[in-house]
Amino acid sequence: MNNLPALARMLENLIRFGTIAETQMKPPRVRVKTGTLLTGWLPWIALRAGADTDWDPPTVDEQVILFSPSGQLANGIALTGIYSTANPANGEQEGVHRRTYRDGTVIEYDSVAHHLNAVLADGGTTTLISPGGITVVGPITHEGDYTQTGNQSVTGKVTVSDDVVASGISLVTHIHGGVLPGPGVTSVPL
Repeated sequence: MNNLPALARMLENLIRFGTIAETQMKPPRVRVKTGTLLTGWLPWIALRAGADTDWDPPTVDEQVILFSPSGQLANGIALTGIYSTANPANGEQEGVHRRTYRDGTVIEYDSVAHHLNAVLADGGTTTLISPGGITVVGPITHEGDYTQTGNQSVTGKVTVSDDVVASGISLVTHIHGGVLPGPGVTSVPL
C-alpha cells in the first residue's frame, strides 16, 4: 500500500478508546464516540454469549476500548468495563466482588471475610422460585412479618415470646370450660 495517510488512519483505528454514545437493545448494539468520530452501530463484548449467556447492556458515557479489525471502524467491537472519572470503581478492597446497580442495590461477596451480602434499594423486592426445594443450613434471623401457604413441620422446640393463635383461639388467654375454680389444675392435653 502506497497511501501512507490511509495506512496511518487504519493503524490508529485498530485500537481506540471511546465512550458509549448510544445503546440499542434489539439487536444489541452501541455507538461509540472516539475522538471526534461517532461510529455506526457496533456489537459489544459480553462475558458469555453461548449456551450460557449474560445480558448486561452498556450505559451512555461508559468508557470502552474499540477494537477494529483491519483498522475499519465499521467492523469495530466495543470492550466495556473501563473505570473512568465519570464512572469510578465501586470498591477498593481486595477479595471483594461487588456489583452496584444504578438504583443503589449492591450485591457483593467478600472472599476474605467469607460473607455474601445483598442490599436492595428502597422498595426492592425479591422472588425466588425453586420447584425442587430450598435448603438453608445455619441459623436464620428474620425481621418483619411472615406469611406462609402450606404445611409446616418442626423438629425441635418452638419458643414464642408473645402468643400463639390457632383458629382464633389464643394459647395465652383462652379459658377452659368445665374446670372448677380453686387450687386444682387440669391434666395434660389429650
